[in-house]
Amino acid sequence: MNKEFTKLLTNNFGQKYSEILGINLSSRNEGGIFKWFLASVLFGAPITETAVIKTYKCFENRKVLAPQKILETGWDGLVEILDEGSYTRYDFKTADKLLEVMGNLVTKYNGNLNFLHEQAADSSNLEKRLKELGKGIGDVTVGIFLRELRRIWEKATPKPTLLVVLAAKNIGIVKEKKPQDVLRELEGFWTENKVNEKNFVNFETALLRIGKDFCRKKKCRQCKLQRFCTVTALA
Repeated sequence: MNKEFTKLLTNNFGQKYSEILGINLSSRNEGGIFKWFLASVLFGAPITETAVIKTYKCFENRKVLAPQKILETGWDGLVEILDEGSYTRYDFKTADKLLEVMGNLVTKYNGNLNFLHEQAADSSNLEKRLKELGKGIGDVTVGIFLRELRRIWEKATPKPTLLVVLAAKNIGIVKEKKPQDVLRELEGFWTENKVNEKNFVNFETALLRIGKDFCRKKKCRQCKLQRFCTVTALA
């Protein structure tokens, strides 16, 4: 039953967001890492996935995909790109954020996120350094960014988000309360029930989507995993 569940889960909901955007992270190339960081900043706002993907593609089409290019584009240019991508609700605020973050990234780390990772003492310090790039970089953005860098950056070991924990608890595959303990439980479950050609990030991403689109909204009856859900069984 567990293997059937993980296969259904990862096949239907496990596509990484970086893959949707056509970003290659496996090579650890700085260009790809930065593209994912930019996308993570966009995903960090409470806005639809559709709008974020469209907005990222606008940055891509205009070839504004490096710290210096963002700084050269300036506030007015960034607002224009954000508006083109339907990111209008957060356009001014995000333009401010991007300019602050890129300025600090260039000043402190020569615009290189791999260098930031190398300078970090451990996973906690890595998260701290990322947040220190700008006041708009918080737990949500850092969590999004580092989740898909698991096994790519050795210090990228973010705790599962609340939505991942919610889904995992509803399905009954974790019992612990502390995020770090939950991570160990999830990794143990995946090791025992892994799916060929998928990895732990696919599994974690799938749980995030279930938590966001179904558990949080209490749409249990519409969920493809309803028969595995302990909450539905008790209803």
